[in-house]
Amino acid sequence: QLQLVESGGGLVQPGGSLRLSCAASGFTMDYYAIHWFRQSPGKEREWVSCIIYRNGNTKFADSVKGRFTISRDVVKNTVYLQMNSLKPENTAVYYCAARREVLFTVCGLRSAQDFGSWGQGIQVTVSS
Repeated sequence: QLQLVESGGGLVQPGGSLRLSCAASGFTMDYYAIHWFRQSPGKEREWVSCIIYRNGNTKFADSVKGRFTISRDVVKNTVYLQMNSLKPENTAVYYCAARREVLFTVCGLRSAQDFGSWGQGIQVTVSS
């Protein structure tokens, strides 16, 4: 019943930008933290960013601080990941994931094992 769908990926040149979307169905994001992960072939799924949907609190991995931003649209029930100054090493499949959170007002680094609700993933390729 709970579904997340990513969109907005594709091919960009180094230094370029993409905006990924994570749209929810079957639930309202008001009571959740939404996280972004990425995974390259042969590597572990890496935490990238998160947002507490109800208050807009955000956190970022050190590797993307200053280059990525995360935001939400309460009308569309959607979270966005704006990726700027992209590097070839950012090439990966990007996933959004949801974790119910009604008590805490901040989010942060989590293991992929903490999540049971994932989008299908979307490819981001950074190449010249």
